[in-house]
Amino acid sequence: MRCSDGHFYVVKFRNNPQHVRVLANEMLATGLAGLVGLPVPVPEVVETDEWLIEHTEELHVQLVHCIVRCQPGLQFGSQYAVNPLEGQVFDYLPTEMLGLVRNIETFAGVLAFDKWAGNADGRQAAFWRKTRDRKYTATFIDQGYCFNGGEWTFPDYPLRGVYAHNEVYADVRGWDSFEPWLGRIEKMETDAVWNLAEEIPPEWYGGKWDELEKLTTTLIERRQRVRELIEAFRASPRRPFPCWLQAA
Repeated sequence: MRCSDGHFYVVKFRNNPQHVRVLANEMLATGLAGLVGLPVPVPEVVETDEWLIEHTEELHVQLVHCIVRCQPGLQFGSQYAVNPLEGQVFDYLPTEMLGLVRNIETFAGVLAFDKWAGNADGRQAAFWRKTRDRKYTATFIDQGYCFNGGEWTFPDYPLRGVYAHNEVYADVRGWDSFEPWLGRIEKMETDAVWNLAEEIPPEWYGGKWDELEKLTTTLIERRQRVRELIEAFRASPRRPFPCWLQAA
């Protein structure tokens, strides 16, 4: 959707079939990832009114047995990686083309982030380039299943929150490969986390501040567990870091 600021956004509506908390997750996780220094879309609150929904046929949710109109109100907007008039976005690149990704090293950073945030989904990335560019830039999208989606729990399975192909981790040689992102997570100010949580519209979590408060407190406590969670992934049958040189 093109919004009043002139930018294009992918917009998630409150009555999406996943969970209303997915919007809260997107806002909080994208904001935190941005503070860590990862390439993520600009997050915004997008207001859609009744008139727009009534006069836009595409604004509906296709369920298994019925079609439901999108609800008006405050929605989550994820700014499109590049203006569609100026470039292209791809949700997948073949492994043989990953060498054309100019910021491939950030996959190690987002792995640290996803372990911290308890991403219950596989890591999603968009690869974009402007029309005349040869190389692509990775942007990390779709944070809705951080914090285990609508559950706001942290099961912490080794293979959750990781990218589908090991090739993006080919240059990981030890803990230094996760910097500066891992260090920023471990040293993040608690006020920064609280400030982002307080900006989430209450209707995105049912107005249950006590539950959002518990989630935020847990996140702050988990900062020092990220290395342990990365180590569990390293020791998994995936064997994702074949070039690891440093002692654990």
